[in-house]
Amino acid sequence: MSTNTKDLTKQAPTSPRQRIDGYAILSRMTDKARADIAGTIGEYHTDCPLDHMLLDWKGVEYAEVRKKLEAGATDEEIARYLDAHGTKKTATEIKAWSDSVEKSTMHGNPQKGEYFDGECRKLGIDPAKTSTFDWLEADDRAAFAK
Repeated sequence: MSTNTKDLTKQAPTSPRQRIDGYAILSRMTDKARADIAGTIGEYHTDCPLDHMLLDWKGVEYAEVRKKLEAGATDEEIARYLDAHGTKKTATEIKAWSDSVEKSTMHGNPQKGEYFDGECRKLGIDPAKTSTFDWLEADDRAAFAK
């Protein structure tokens, strides 16, 4: 296990708010993928809808990112890979996208809203005032408060 691999059975992955070269979600995605590679992913999922918010927006395949991580790529190297592959994005576009996803919510979403609202209520937070990132952070805190 590389020194930057988190054991997600013992600690949460990085917040999706953490940005690497402007990209939200990237650090969380790489934490989960590295933990999966190491066999320490616990209850987390990789190649999931959150990861695909970034991957699909950039037009990059998860399998390619995972190959880079299996070879020992850092988060910064993954950001450079994203910059060089898929749909070209300017720094301004990356910031606007990251700002947007950081504020987004599943509350009111026809497919995911009911699930999201229920999960928020379990954590004692108001789904109408909770972003997806807020919910993930609260869920992480609850999981490791035990």
